[in-house]
Amino acid sequence: MASWLPLLWLLGLLPGNGYTRLTRATRPSTQAGGGSLYSLKVTLEEPRCNDPTACQLSASKKTLLCSFEVLYELGRHSLLRQDCGAVDTKMKDDKNETFSSFLPLLNRDSLSQEFSVKMVSLFKYFVTTYNRTYKTEEEAQWRMSVFINNMVRAQKIQALDRGTAQYGVTKFSDLTEEEFRTIYLNPLLKEGLGKKMRLAKSLDDPAPPEWDWRNKGAVTKVKNQGMCGSCWAFSVTGNVEGQWFLKRGDLLSLSEQELVDCDKVDKACMGGLPSNAYSAIKTLGGLETEDDYSYSGHLQTCNFSADKVKVYINDSVELGRNEQNMAAWLAKKGPISIAINAFGMQFYRRGISHPLRLLCSPWFIDHAVLLVGYGNRSDVPFWAIKNSWGTDWGEEGYYYLHRGSGACGVNIMASSAVVN
Repeated sequence: MASWLPLLWLLGLLPGNGYTRLTRATRPSTQAGGGSLYSLKVTLEEPRCNDPTACQLSASKKTLLCSFEVLYELGRHSLLRQDCGAVDTKMKDDKNETFSSFLPLLNRDSLSQEFSVKMVSLFKYFVTTYNRTYKTEEEAQWRMSVFINNMVRAQKIQALDRGTAQYGVTKFSDLTEEEFRTIYLNPLLKEGLGKKMRLAKSLDDPAPPEWDWRNKGAVTKVKNQGMCGSCWAFSVTGNVEGQWFLKRGDLLSLSEQELVDCDKVDKACMGGLPSNAYSAIKTLGGLETEDDYSYSGHLQTCNFSADKVKVYINDSVELGRNEQNMAAWLAKKGPISIAINAFGMQFYRRGISHPLRLLCSPWFIDHAVLLVGYGNRSDVPFWAIKNSWGTDWGEEGYYYLHRGSGACGVNIMASSAVVN
C-alpha cells in the first residue's frame, strides 16, 4: 500500500481528511513508456457535513464508486481521467426525467431504445443550437457518440453536486474530455512555478454581506479566448482593467493578445501563469487596448508599441487563502485574478456549483478566471466569476461557485496587480 499512498493523498482520498472515507481500493497498475500510468478504483463514503455554513449536504451519507487515471512523468503527477457515480443516486435531466443510473458508456447496443431516441434528439438540438457542421458522416457519428458519453458524464456530475448548479448541453458537448482540456484549459497552473509575488497586506475592515463590481463599472464585457489556452491572459487583463478603473476612473478593455504574443516566459495558447503575466506587463511598460492590439486567438509575432500603451502597473501581490479575507479585499480593492479546477465546467449551464472535493481537487487547478463579486442565493453563498468562453456559456458568460469551502481551489492562487 505504501507505494500508492502518495496517489491517495494527491487525490484527497486518505482517511481522516474530513471529506471522504476510503472503504475499498484496488491496487494501481503501472505501464512503462514515457512514464507510469496508475489506474485506481475506489469505493468512497462521504460523511455528514459538520459545518452547515460551508456545505449543504443531505443527512444521509453517499457511497461513491470512483475510478481515476493518473500519469506520473518527469517527477510530476497529472490527473488524466476521473469518473464517480453515487451508488444510491439516479440522474435527472432538466425536465426531471430519470435515466437508468450509470449506463455502460458508449455501448450503444446496451442502451435502451428510449434513451437512444432521446440522445439522438438532443444531439440534433445541439447541432442546430450551436451551428455545428461535420465533414463526413463518420465524423458526425463519432461526435454523436462523444455527445452521448458526455451527457452521461454530465448527469453523474449533476447527481453528485451539492449546490444548485445545472449541468447539461453546452457548446462543448461534442468534445472529448481530453480535447476540452487540451484546447481550453491551462496545465501550467497546477505546477505553480511562476514568479514569486509579495503577500498583500490583510485588511482590518470586515467583508460586506455582498458585493458585485459589475454594478460599479469596474468590469468589461465577457470575452472569448476561442480555441486557445490563454485564460491566464484574460484573467490578468480583467484584473488590471478593474485596478485601473479604481485608480484612474477609466474602464478600458485591454489586450490579451499582447500578452499571448509578447510574454516570452509563458506559453501563449499552451498555458501560462498570472504571476508571469504581471511581470511581463511591467517589463513591456504596460498594456495596449483591445482596439489597438486585437485578439486573434493564436500566437503571432509580438507587435507591441510603447507609444500605444494606455495602462501600466507598478507591482503585483498574492492574496492569502482565507475566503473571508479575500471577500474583504475584493470589496475594497477590486476584482481578483484566481485559478480553479475546472471540473464540471464543460457542462455547466447555470446555478451555484459545489462539487465534491475529491472530484474538484485544489491540487489540480487548470483554469484562470476573474473573481468579480460574491453574495448569497437562497442562503447558498457564492463567488461570481467572470469566465472567458463567451456569453453563450454559463450564465451569460459567468460561473457561480460555492463560497466558504475552498471549492475547486478557488482560494489557492488569488492575486492582483497594483496600480499606484
